[in-house]
Amino acid sequence: MTLVKQNPAYLGNLFDELFNQFPVSWGKDAQALSTAPANIHETKDGYHIEMNVPGRNKEDFKINVEDGLLTISFEKKEETEKKEHKTLRREFNYQSFSRSFSLDDKINSAGIQAKYEKGILKLFLPKKEEVIVTPKQIEIL
Repeated sequence: MTLVKQNPAYLGNLFDELFNQFPVSWGKDAQALSTAPANIHETKDGYHIEMNVPGRNKEDFKINVEDGLLTISFEKKEETEKKEHKTLRREFNYQSFSRSFSLDDKINSAGIQAKYEKGILKLFLPKKEEVIVTPKQIEIL
């Protein structure tokens, strides 16, 4: 005698819906998912900020400086397209985020530069001329 296990059709659909809509953020910090990780380096000429944001277009970023606050934000523009297929699982997710950094009076905010390459958003925040410290030999009298 052969036993064949049959799942009722409604259970199959229930499991499909559950796993296709399973929240990615369960068990994770929601704040960490809505921001982009950043590295900040200081050189004698200024500060370098690198943000890990792969798979995006540079046109979707907004970088603003206002009242001593540098704000970097990303908002994915939804594109409506007619699909000839049913998506069974969707793991690519480009969440909007906004990240702000306080700027002190050492930074020349008019000279901030940004570029996006290979999934890394790179910003250069130059120091003001009077803040750049040049090595100086001090004589002993």
